[in-house]
Amino acid sequence: MEIIIMNIVLLGGNGYLGRNFTEKIVGMNLEIDVLVLSRSGKNSLSKPQIENIAVDLNDYDAVKNSLPDQIDYIVDFIGRPEKDATQLRAINMQPVELMKRLAEEKQVKAMGMIGGVLGAKSFVNIKAEAIQLLKTSSIPLAYVEPTLVYGNGRQDSMTKMVPLLKFFGLFAKNMKPVDVNEVVSDLAIQLFKY
Repeated sequence: MEIIIMNIVLLGGNGYLGRNFTEKIVGMNLEIDVLVLSRSGKNSLSKPQIENIAVDLNDYDAVKNSLPDQIDYIVDFIGRPEKDATQLRAINMQPVELMKRLAEEKQVKAMGMIGGVLGAKSFVNIKAEAIQLLKTSSIPLAYVEPTLVYGNGRQDSMTKMVPLLKFFGLFAKNMKPVDVNEVVSDLAIQLFKY
């Protein structure tokens, strides 16, 4: 019996959400190879199923040339708020456009993305615009739109707000913080149904 190994490409997957997602899917005991593409090619996760590739994620040809012929899933973990509108668009939309193009050319089973509903209005809006763009594709889209994500060792100024947001979350769902395990599990479940 031939074992079929799925190729999963993560764009920018060595940050907080990407690492947690990778640990989740590797822990699902699937026959997978996870290709993590980032500028640095460095990742704190070291497992046989994970290959880290340093590549300019704004260079379509460089990204395409670093991939195997067949990929099954592609997920974008790139994004952050920026004050400058040009920088905001470049950092958040260019990788989404690249992912959409690759997904369609490679005919992947599904694309994935993390949006957001809490934060700077410009950032929330650009993530919503990215999701809408990806929904225009013939390739299915799995996505989550969490509020503040916490857990698994995240310690920064935002996570200090978790107790307050948990309280406000009792009254307003868009304020309730979400454990990272819930976010990555939801994304994995949506992605692998295709």
